[in-house]
Amino acid sequence: MKENSGLDITQLENSANRLKSIAHPMRIAILELLRDREKLSVTEIYSYLKIEQAVASNHLNILKEKGVLSSRRDGKKIFYSVKEKSLNKIIDCLIRCNVE
Repeated sequence: MKENSGLDITQLENSANRLKSIAHPMRIAILELLRDREKLSVTEIYSYLKIEQAVASNHLNILKEKGVLSSRRDGKKIFYSVKEKSLNKIIDCLIRCNVE
């Protein structure tokens, strides 16, 4: 549905929902890890971040549901990666803004 202004409200809502899914310190940390790597398994993610497996899985599921991450099963392992590499620019901006 488009308003007279030419804005696609559905697209804007989807974008806002993606941003909301990112707006958590642990999810930003996950995205920062994945920014520098092609893919990581759940085990690698929770080991790097020193969190429980269930906590990591919950955050990964939220990011996946909102279209931020994609996953691929390889045997017993599930590997996650950033769905759109352009999201890395958002993560870079967030990190950079905290430093300055």
